[in-house]
Amino acid sequence: LRDIPLPLYDGDIEGEQGLPPNAKLFKRMLIENSGMLISSPEYNAAMTAVLKNAIDWASRAEPGEPPLLAFRGKVGGLMSASPGNFGGVRSLAMARAVLANMGVIIVPTQLAVVRAREAFDAQGNLLDERQRETVRAIGAEVVSFAIKLG
Repeated sequence: LRDIPLPLYDGDIEGEQGLPPNAKLFKRMLIENSGMLISSPEYNAAMTAVLKNAIDWASRAEPGEPPLLAFRGKVGGLMSASPGNFGGVRSLAMARAVLANMGVIIVPTQLAVVRAREAFDAQGNLLDERQRETVRAIGAEVVSFAIKLG
C-alpha cells in the first residue's frame, strides 16, 4: 500500500470529487483478481489504519456498480507479524471480521509471526521453514478456493 498512497477516507471528499485516482487503481486491482493475500503488521491490537483505509476506499461503489464489487465473492488469505508474542492474531481477527462482512471468503489457514524482528533475514525472508510452508499453503488455499468458485 506504500506504492498506492491514499488520503484518509472522507465521505465529503468522495461526495465532492469521487474516488481518488489511487483508490480507483487499488479497487481495480481487487476487481480484476479472484483472490487476495493480505499480510500486515498489528498496531495497538488492530489492523493498521493504512490497511483499513484502503479497504474503506475500495468498498465504495461508483455509479452503476453493485455494492462491494471489489470484495463480494473474492477469496482472501491472511497473515500478520508483530514484534510481540501474539504475532498479530488480534489484527487477523479484525481483518477476518471486516472482510467477511464484505463478502470475502477467508481461507481457514492463517499465519501470525511472533517476535517479527527476529523472524526474518536481511532480505525479508522468513527464517522458519514451517512458517514459509504456511505462507505457501495459504497462497495455495486462496488459489484452490478461487478456482473452485470461478
